[in-house]
Amino acid sequence: MSTAGTLYVVATPLGNLEDITVRALRVLKEVHLIAAEDTRHSRKLLAHYGISTPLTSYYDWIERHKAAQLVEELKRGKSMALISDAGTPGIADPGFHLIREAITAGLRIEAVPGPSAVAAALSVAGLPTDRFVFEGFVPARRSARRRFFAALAQEPRTVVVYEAARRLVPSLQDLHEVLGPRQVVVVRELTKMFEEILRGRVDELLRQLEQRLGDRSLQGEVTLLLAGGQATPQVVVEDITAAIERLRGEGLSLKEIARTLARERGLSRREVYQAGLALGHS
Repeated sequence: MSTAGTLYVVATPLGNLEDITVRALRVLKEVHLIAAEDTRHSRKLLAHYGISTPLTSYYDWIERHKAAQLVEELKRGKSMALISDAGTPGIADPGFHLIREAITAGLRIEAVPGPSAVAAALSVAGLPTDRFVFEGFVPARRSARRRFFAALAQEPRTVVVYEAARRLVPSLQDLHEVLGPRQVVVVRELTKMFEEILRGRVDELLRQLEQRLGDRSLQGEVTLLLAGGQATPQVVVEDITAAIERLRGEGLSLKEIARTLARERGLSRREVYQAGLALGHS
């Protein structure tokens, strides 16, 4: 009876091709197959190190149905390396379904650790790292993005998220409007030629980027870090109160105010409406 193969979860460089471990190179050379997020991208890394191991695609849109196929290959005794375009597979990258199915099948899985944008960004950010939380990608749509940031208002830990560079300025604008002048760190193009780290209050970084870019947008990939929130519920209530009074002074009805603030701040309409009633508006 043949012995089942091992699934290796291999971290690969974020940008600089030198950021790969000796063990990772050995594993990539020795396995029967490499499951890669983008085979075109991964071929550059493999060619740089003279690795000719066969590649197969394993990206977001096919990972659910292809996981079962790859598990069958492992059962037949083939060893396999799972890699993403950059960093550690499964961390906001394809990999979860394959790893889960391999576990269910009782197969051996080994981590080959290395680069991770989350860990790398935290190491240079200058924000507290004793406790932190990773919240994945910032939503692309404005309304969802505002709700996303509003949900982090009371989070005391350092928050790490991913954002596309082209959406960074509007994302920071929403962040400022929802959470105020929070301390943030923008880490762009980690370990690549145009690596950039910006630190400061979100309003300060916004002014800096808007002056520098004009109508243009940034390029590349961004890891965004937010300092933990220190706000109290009383501060939030006072902020809503001030906003209600301002909009009421502009002639808006309470229903219109509730709809406007719910959309802008990621709050529920009922919450805003009740706050307005408490102020004596109707």
